[in-house]
Amino acid sequence: MQIQLKERTEETVKVYYEKSQDPRITATLPRRDITLEQALEEYRASLLPGAGSFGQTIWADGEYVGDIWCYGIGREASPQAMLSYCVFEPAFWGKGIATQALALFLPLLETRFALRDLGAFTFSANLASCRLLEKAGFVCREEFEEEGVLSRFYQKGPEERADKSGKSI
Repeated sequence: MQIQLKERTEETVKVYYEKSQDPRITATLPRRDITLEQALEEYRASLLPGAGSFGQTIWADGEYVGDIWCYGIGREASPQAMLSYCVFEPAFWGKGIATQALALFLPLLETRFALRDLGAFTFSANLASCRLLEKAGFVCREEFEEEGVLSRFYQKGPEERADKSGKSI
């Protein structure tokens, strides 16, 4: 299967918004509840110089199947940005598409933003997402309950390379 990342457009934002309302997705994806107009406003803001977010669409064999993005981009904070992704087409679940998309997306973040430290949230019950993050080098830093749902915070960055003395290795 050929996986590609492409630019987001207002049309893909609308498609993503509609598809991500599926209860099978909302049950597995930590997200804010926003309107379509708010989603479009956030997309437009991501196009401005110095934007705090950046995303791409995920295509599998020429079909638009999901999105991958980072938000909260800040070179001073740790983590420097938060990562999120969603393959919204159920027929494409469990095929390694998000894993391949992440492998394409991380170098874009390094090149475009020089990010060294990323965080990600996922529901603890979303074992596929937990495995994907761990395979990509993210480490679970915390498990917590929020609004009755057990969640995990993962991080990939300088802390993974620190030995017990706190020095980078």
